[in-house]
Amino acid sequence: MPPRKPPSRKRTTSRKPLPPLQFTQPLPYGAILRDGGVQFVVYSRSATGVRILLYAAAGDATPAESIDLDPSRDRWGDIWSVFVPGLGAGTLYHFQADGPFDPERGQRFDGRARLIDPYAKALAGKFVFDDDGLLVPPRCVVIDDAFDWQGDRHLRRGLSDTVIYEMHVRGFTASPSSGVENPGTYLGVIEKIPYLKSLGVTAVELMPVHEFAAAMPTADGIVRPNYWGYDPLAFFAPHRGYAADSAPGAQVREFKEMVRALHAAGIEVILDVVFNHTAEGNHLGPTFSFKGLENRVYYMLGDGGSTYRNYTGCGNTINGNHPIVRELIFLCLRNWVHNYHVDGFRFDLASVLSRDRNGDIQPNPPVVEVITEDPSLADTKMIAEAWDAAGAYQVGSFARLRWAEWNGRYRDDVRRFWRGDSAQTGHLATRIAGSSDLYAEHGRQPCHSINFVTSHDGFTLSDLVSYREKHNEANGEGNRDGDNNNFSENYGAEGPSRKPDIEAVRARQIRNMLATLLLSQGVPMLLFGDECRRTQRGNNNAWCQDNDVSWLDWTLVESNAGLVRFVRELVRFRLGTPTLRRRTFLSGGTSGAGSLPDVEWFGADGEPIDWHAADGGISCFFAAPTRERLVAGNNLEAGGIAGVPRHVLIVAHAGSESASIILPQPAIVRSLPWRLFVHTAQASPNDIFADGLGPLVDVTKPLELPGRSLVCMVASPAEAATGEAAG
Repeated sequence: MPPRKPPSRKRTTSRKPLPPLQFTQPLPYGAILRDGGVQFVVYSRSATGVRILLYAAAGDATPAESIDLDPSRDRWGDIWSVFVPGLGAGTLYHFQADGPFDPERGQRFDGRARLIDPYAKALAGKFVFDDDGLLVPPRCVVIDDAFDWQGDRHLRRGLSDTVIYEMHVRGFTASPSSGVENPGTYLGVIEKIPYLKSLGVTAVELMPVHEFAAAMPTADGIVRPNYWGYDPLAFFAPHRGYAADSAPGAQVREFKEMVRALHAAGIEVILDVVFNHTAEGNHLGPTFSFKGLENRVYYMLGDGGSTYRNYTGCGNTINGNHPIVRELIFLCLRNWVHNYHVDGFRFDLASVLSRDRNGDIQPNPPVVEVITEDPSLADTKMIAEAWDAAGAYQVGSFARLRWAEWNGRYRDDVRRFWRGDSAQTGHLATRIAGSSDLYAEHGRQPCHSINFVTSHDGFTLSDLVSYREKHNEANGEGNRDGDNNNFSENYGAEGPSRKPDIEAVRARQIRNMLATLLLSQGVPMLLFGDECRRTQRGNNNAWCQDNDVSWLDWTLVESNAGLVRFVRELVRFRLGTPTLRRRTFLSGGTSGAGSLPDVEWFGADGEPIDWHAADGGISCFFAAPTRERLVAGNNLEAGGIAGVPRHVLIVAHAGSESASIILPQPAIVRSLPWRLFVHTAQASPNDIFADGLGPLVDVTKPLELPGRSLVCMVASPAEAATGEAAG
């Protein structure tokens, strides 16, 4: 009998479209919704017993029910897990864990302590004391992650095409002057999206929004405030204090609504994350989470386990390179990326992540490598604050590949140049050109430098030019807190002044530094409110000031409308000018056959600058890259920002006296039709011209500049081709 033929299969080139990729698998730890109940999963190697405490309401200090886990049935290795039927979303809970209390060896189990789940997706309620005087932390909330994203996806904007706006969710709209319906909340941010869009910023970098101890009471009744949010309680949970709705878990929905709305406006969301310490503090601090589950794993300990290594200045240090903690960190990042559609992270005191379990700096720390290589995080931005509170300073060397860094050298060098410090011209040139001294090695790019002049940590820009000394008396620490090295100046009066000459130089210096920031190679970051002269009244460490010291006064947007317009036009020009957003470092070589060098530097005499000469005016000439170089640098990729190639000439004069600056001498430069774009010494609206379309400048004549001023001129190769002469 002949063998049977296999059934024929009809080939087709068409197929049904696949549904969007969904990340529906739950995290392996925490409180996970299952059909008919909740699965509770928690890690503890040394616990001898674990309980789940259930609460009837968020304000209750006493649990309504206690469920004991059976070690013989509910423990799998070092994982304790039990399914509780009949529970659903909104269930409130804590863990409790019995185990050894041996502080000399790092064991701090306390069977009475109520413990926040390290993987809790939301918290509800406040810190309270129970009838026995024990501190009860906010209750954990079981969350249903379902949300209608309406097709939202990550925007995936390249770092080179990014302008960051660092802001505090509450401080952005908490002031009554904001006029929003839901001040100080995620929904309040949504109401102000039109303003953010009008500025042109492409990303907001939110100060900590994971759960933190905003107000932790102590046994003597003193409430410890924390406005900034650098005091973590639960890394996976959005902060409940920023929700308009007080219902447990509402913050999850409102945070997602904010991200969805920002994405719809073309604005990415970057989170400031604090994987370096927690609010549990040192050996004198309370036990409400990690300490009571596995203290020796979650924290770096010293002296045999009896003390906490403190590389953060906050009492304890997360043991980030322990495998268990490393897993928590990257699962947390995945949670924010895939469950909340967050676009990137700024890692507070990131050098802590470079330390091994003994606190020594490692050249290739495992947790950093895991984050770098995690395929689930491949589309996200990773930004390091590349230092810590114990002396590590890794700016330029924190990591390779995808990690960008807050460039503290940029901040200091720009401040010192414009203050008029000696021997700063070469430093300024290096920073404007993208800090190749820090980032050119190992294949890194200018976009790995996050340039900033001010941030939440320090003076606002208005205070930087109004105060010579910090004024932190309101913090209650005798003005001892905060950095003493601010490179600031008051120009004749400490604090507010009505003298026109003082106010004129302050306004000019603000424009000088904003223009420098937004005309530099690298990625600019603005501090919220700097565009309208927000002040903290000289406080350079306003971490505990949840009041009008820190909040944005929205009347400033109107009273300083000229400065707001100045910033708006700078951002618009930057995003429309690929000359300022190069993917490769400037070399001084030509930008194409027969073209100009990509950068040239000139002194006040118009000749190539002598870097060893005395300080004076400096001119920076950025030549527009050719189309070939734009394509090679991915500026013209699909969805990227190309803009119009333009030559950019920047003249910076930091001296206090007027100066006559001779513009660059080379014939090729002098033959271009230069138009005025920025002139910080001129009154608004002539301090900046939209799209660089100001009046033509006669570059054959000296440029007369008042003290402390900046001029930027623009020449279009297309206009030059027409043969139009300057005049």
